[in-house]
Amino acid sequence: MLSLYIGNKNYSSWSMRPWVLLKQAGIPFQEKMVRFDSFDGDSGFKEAILKVNPVGRVPVLVDDGFSIWDTLAIAEYAAEKFPDKKLWPADTKARARARSVCAEMHSGFAALRSHCPMNIEASLPTPGALVWRDQPAVRADVQRIVAMWTELLETHKGPMLFGEFSIADAYFAPVCMRLKNYALPVPGHITDYIRRVCALSGVKAWVEDALAEKDFVDFDEPYRTSRG
Repeated sequence: MLSLYIGNKNYSSWSMRPWVLLKQAGIPFQEKMVRFDSFDGDSGFKEAILKVNPVGRVPVLVDDGFSIWDTLAIAEYAAEKFPDKKLWPADTKARARARSVCAEMHSGFAALRSHCPMNIEASLPTPGALVWRDQPAVRADVQRIVAMWTELLETHKGPMLFGEFSIADAYFAPVCMRLKNYALPVPGHITDYIRRVCALSGVKAWVEDALAEKDFVDFDEPYRTSRG
């Protein structure tokens, strides 16, 4: 069976992508959660992950002793190993576009990721969090996401970005979490798409597990000094 090494579900957006992809697609795997403690080289997290990934980061997919790291590489491996799951769109151009937008997420939207770290347990549409989210670069990132999703939803007629669920929806699931939890302003049709993503069984399962963690990691919460 496949093994997927992930970090805390409350915080790890990169881990969420392949986990949701495999779960939603019905691909069996064994979860290996390694708690975040710090990013120091001597941390327990690093020590554990370095055993399966020379880069020392999650997520990592292990198939019969063979490790695949990086979310795009994991997604491509799953698509090739389970072609019947149709994880990428069937149409050549749609598939190329899906890869393009996933790559854009992979290498872009730094402001959104930096100023609005993923935190599923927290509701952060408050004045105290405003300094983190109300940034010109964040607004530019959100504007680009809205334009991208609008075009894809109009072209492929929903309910997901390319019609049926695909790697692209799993890839943007953490973005949906950020837009929702930080109450970032988006048009109604984008809010509707976020609701549909949150209703996916794979996403619901991740969120339920994240809420059950009750694990407050200080260095992952620069915008909150305490619970509540």
